[in-house]
Amino acid sequence: MGDGAIVSLTQDALMTAVLVSAPILIVSLVIGLVISVFQAMTQINEVTLTFVPKILGVFAISAIMGPWMVATMVSYTQRLYATLPLVAG
Repeated sequence: MGDGAIVSLTQDALMTAVLVSAPILIVSLVIGLVISVFQAMTQINEVTLTFVPKILGVFAISAIMGPWMVATMVSYTQRLYATLPLVAG
């Protein structure tokens, strides 16, 4: 197995991980930022205030983007299984 093949497989794995996790992380970040600005404006310092909106947002984006995430992971797995015999041999 050459160095180029290992780098290519690793790069593809990392890119797939970033693509699949990005929607959930972005929604969680935006909700956290909005809640933080709201807390700063109203001077409400409740730590647990961010949990429920984040959980609901992550659940909603998972339900909406779930099929795309699964399709992306399946596509990656198919590419991986297709290239492993070429790389290992």
